[in-house]
Amino acid sequence: MPLHCYRGQVIATFTLCVENREPLFTGNAVVDRFREILKEVKDRYSCKNWVYIFMPDHIHLVNEGISEESDLWKMMNLFKQKAGFWLSKNREGAKWQKDFYDHIHRKEDDLKKHIMYILNNPVRKGLVSDWREYPFKGSLDFNLEGIIS
Repeated sequence: MPLHCYRGQVIATFTLCVENREPLFTGNAVVDRFREILKEVKDRYSCKNWVYIFMPDHIHLVNEGISEESDLWKMMNLFKQKAGFWLSKNREGAKWQKDFYDHIHRKEDDLKKHIMYILNNPVRKGLVSDWREYPFKGSLDFNLEGIIS
């Protein structure tokens, strides 16, 4: 996808994996720090976060550019860079896979359905019986219950 497709008022889902699928997001310390980094970079690039979920070995994010100056690609690259730097200083041997997966939502996409699919990831993996029980999920800009109701 050309980089200009990530600029402006666009919504995209990103999946970032830990190298060798090592379980990294299993406690509050790492998740809290990564959430702080996410907030910092989304604000820097004029973006909103619809949903995040930290699975043990990967992250799913749905982000939206909220102005013509927004840049989701730059936001995600800065997130990976800052989080990767933190990992290099605090978690020996832990690092990101080289790339990430992404999907730009078209206007006809059902965003609510996609967010529910992401939130049900821990249920499909057998980690919880209901997505509301999973501790490492949320939204930096919206009320999840409001989104899905």
